[in-house]
Amino acid sequence: MEMQNFFKGIVDGDPQPIVICDLNHQIVYMNPAAMKRYEKSGGANMIGQSIFSCHNPHSQSLIKENVDLMKSDCSINRIYESHNARKGLNEDLYAMAIRDESGELIGYYERHEDKNIH
Repeated sequence: MEMQNFFKGIVDGDPQPIVICDLNHQIVYMNPAAMKRYEKSGGANMIGQSIFSCHNPHSQSLIKENVDLMKSDCSINRIYESHNARKGLNEDLYAMAIRDESGELIGYYERHEDKNIH
């Protein structure tokens, strides 16, 4: 079995939304939880679009700063972005680095961590 299937199974099985982007800030993958969460914004149709299309200017700036920080220091792989308490949610949002074998940043993803799910 290919390793890619294992990794896809891990991401798809996560109950929290995961949106994976390349360094041009294009959405390259969304797990099923993300597609459901962002259904009103286009869901799966968001793949191939800019992550900035669904973020306000402040959030866009924060994403750019976090990606630049992860590019500048290969030991930085997880950055806290914000807490979301809207619509009954209780979750923290993180920017997570995706690195190749040499440690170079090749992409990133947004990781939601719902404090109500254990």
